[in-house]
Amino acid sequence: MTSIVPLLAALILSVPCVYWTQGLASRPALEAAGLTTLCVPADQADLWRAAGVRVMPVSEAELASREALPTPGVTARAGVASPTRAPWIVANGWRIARNPSKKYAYSPAAGAAALAAAEAYAYGADAILKIDPADLKRAGDMLTFLQSVPPLDLPAIADVGIVDDGSDITGEIMNLLSRRNLLYRIVPSPASQLPVNIVIGSSAYPREQAADPSAFALKVRHDLTDDRRSLRIFGSEVVIVRLTGDGQRARVHLMNYGGRDIEGLRVRLKGTFRAGEALVAGVGRVTLDDQVSADGATEFSLSRLTTYAVIDLR
Repeated sequence: MTSIVPLLAALILSVPCVYWTQGLASRPALEAAGLTTLCVPADQADLWRAAGVRVMPVSEAELASREALPTPGVTARAGVASPTRAPWIVANGWRIARNPSKKYAYSPAAGAAALAAAEAYAYGADAILKIDPADLKRAGDMLTFLQSVPPLDLPAIADVGIVDDGSDITGEIMNLLSRRNLLYRIVPSPASQLPVNIVIGSSAYPREQAADPSAFALKVRHDLTDDRRSLRIFGSEVVIVRLTGDGQRARVHLMNYGGRDIEGLRVRLKGTFRAGEALVAGVGRVTLDDQVSADGATEFSLSRLTTYAVIDLR
């Protein structure tokens, strides 16, 4: 008989998996949260299976081998009290993009499990979530939503190429580019099809300039110009986007790191798309507002963005 473990592994890799250490007495709470598949300590797997629950055993060594990711969201910066400064976003998309084959583990603070799950899903990460039990319902709702999203495998869209030298400075530049929705791709050498290529230490991008990643990201934006950007967001500084597409179709992942719903978010993409729809976590399928295509670009508004939304255009 075919082992169920490979089948479960494929299922779990499609969405993040909750790592659960509480015993069988917690099963009613799990069912109420809609969680029917779990990652559990290896020595508890047989007990859960005997109770009819689909589980993936995770050894202590396997868990320890995964790269730990910080809690995503907005955080205060030490020594910065000005209310007029842009919010400081903690996001892990750049880490996942830098090492897509790695396995990851989140231990999100209470209230952040749903965002962590959405972030991991949007970037296709093999991720385990060690959630606060208080977040069980929110995590379950998000994972149920993610399982409802139709699969669509499209290549990531980028405007900037960056040659990764493995340094912390280059990593922080990736972080800042991501937070400013300057879409980039890691390349082994400058790619002629991309408008801008970054090689830290080159004459165009000296290493001393990279010492200030925020100013460096602003320089990259100026070099790229807004007219050549594949995507722009209006109405929020706490939304990060991952964009995939093939010229005929596009999928937009919108991640809201601010902790509050956003109303009236406006999105502009290069390319002409005639039809589009959105799946919004906690809301369901919604119609895009004011979708227009002109001058080789498409714009639309989303009336409400919760933690996460997936928008498909064609």
